[in-house]
Amino acid sequence: MKITSETQSRTLLFGGVIAALIVGVVGGYFAAHVGMSDMPGMTTGKGDVKGMDTKAMQGMEGMKGMQPGAVAIPAVTRQLIGVRSAPVTYAPLKQEVRAVGTVEYDERKLTKVNLRVSGWIEQVFVNAIGQSVRAGQPLLTLYSPDLLATQDEYLLAVKAQAQLEGSPLPEARQEAAALVVSARERLRLWNLTDEQIGAIERRGKAEHVLAVYAPSSGIVLKRQALPGTYVEPGTTLYELADLSTVWINGDIYESEIPSVRLNQFAEVTFETYPGEAFRGKVAYIYPYLNEATRTVRVRMEFPNPHLKLKPGMYGNVVLGVDAGRLLIVPKEAVLDSGLRQLVFLDLGQGVYQPYPVKLGRRSQEYVEVLEGIKEGDRVVTSANFLLDAESKLASAGSMQAMMGQIGMADWQMRGAYEKKMEGMEGMGKGGVSAPPGREGEKEGMEGMKGMEGMKGMPGMKSEPGKPVSETRQVSGFSLTLSTVSDKPKAGENVLRLKLADQAGKPVTNAQVVFAYTMPMPGMMETKVSATYKDGVYEGKAMLGMGGTWVVTANVTLPNLPPISEKFQITVGGGSM
Repeated sequence: MKITSETQSRTLLFGGVIAALIVGVVGGYFAAHVGMSDMPGMTTGKGDVKGMDTKAMQGMEGMKGMQPGAVAIPAVTRQLIGVRSAPVTYAPLKQEVRAVGTVEYDERKLTKVNLRVSGWIEQVFVNAIGQSVRAGQPLLTLYSPDLLATQDEYLLAVKAQAQLEGSPLPEARQEAAALVVSARERLRLWNLTDEQIGAIERRGKAEHVLAVYAPSSGIVLKRQALPGTYVEPGTTLYELADLSTVWINGDIYESEIPSVRLNQFAEVTFETYPGEAFRGKVAYIYPYLNEATRTVRVRMEFPNPHLKLKPGMYGNVVLGVDAGRLLIVPKEAVLDSGLRQLVFLDLGQGVYQPYPVKLGRRSQEYVEVLEGIKEGDRVVTSANFLLDAESKLASAGSMQAMMGQIGMADWQMRGAYEKKMEGMEGMGKGGVSAPPGREGEKEGMEGMKGMEGMKGMPGMKSEPGKPVSETRQVSGFSLTLSTVSDKPKAGENVLRLKLADQAGKPVTNAQVVFAYTMPMPGMMETKVSATYKDGVYEGKAMLGMGGTWVVTANVTLPNLPPISEKFQITVGGGSM
């Protein structure tokens, strides 16, 4: 069969592109795995990986003395990626507990003004809600027949005592004095002050209308005193609130309870007063937990001399906590994937070792280390993610481990590759020959047929997906994650979340968002909203490769704190 020159050129060009792709993938793996692309011996021979010389292989054998996962980075590379480290030390750890606070009245300074006698209100001096009053200020005047009669009795007792002062009978003098004391006490019990009683005695005549005075200072919250109103004992005429000090109540999560104590410093800021902070202290920690929100209420007391803090206002409360001297590292030194926490130890000479740690309390800049490292160790504080990726590649013992780490366990391209190779083999059998000067390209095409030996390499077939159906109990709710297919495969999958309350009843008014990613460097989270259907929340996720995926179910319910729970899904992929 005769092949034109144009057809030959296209065929050879296509073969060259395929060869470049295969060599690039294989060469890129070895360059990333070793971590130094400019190692001696990295120059290839005739389009395959057999060109690595003996010196390069001997250099890689020198890394066998390092612990698993450790990486060695040359000085030039360390400068390029910006590796920095810091010592592990004991230092004070200052935490901040934040909450939203609500300004409320100081309940100890609420006062109700009422009467102990019946009568009619004549005149009202404090006649508006919100009006400020001071202790001893007259509120209203009252006409009471009972008070008038008691005044007359008191005046008669005083007059009788004066007449019997010269009596030779001591019993008579004592009886007159007792009547005066009894009448005076009755007037006091009916809320007459000593000044009012003295004025009645000096005048020698009962007062038909008496004034009622404010028992304390404050702001009028309620008012029922109207002129001409008939009142009886126990009738509340006014409610007063002293706002010189106010309470601010805030809810903190149960995990923050150990960090809060009585008389602790507290600071609150309001959008109403930008740049201004008000300082107070923790006055009371309520002894019970809100089961719905999993929070504990804390009451703080703040002075309010200028009445800027008004009941009902919302503010941002910050509680300062001094946890003492603890073993701490910078927050940037910790790699926290949710499933593990580790730091990279700087062993010197450009060698870095990943090490798992157990963490404790946190501040804005530092985190406490409970287990794993000791004082004096040095930990990496920048370029951690790059070291983590290099460590995973260095610890891969086989091609399968390498594929799992870089997210290429599927390698779906192999099917297309084999079809292209079969087509090109058929073209070879048909008598396609390289034109003069193209012998090198023909040799490269024949070398690509040697790639068929990759079929027997371990790890070229990904594991099948595992059934997914896991139930978690979080904040009084039951969360069950599953997939529509019992064994999820690479590609589009339907995630299902069954949400129920403590009684087992389905929750239908939630907003559910699935966030999924693979636990590997550089892999970003993808989010998808779920819709409620037939008792479950469903969302479509594109799990594009085989391996372990972390799915986070984010649930938002009205008037409740958000719920976030992580699940793991093993996704199967196509074989090579």
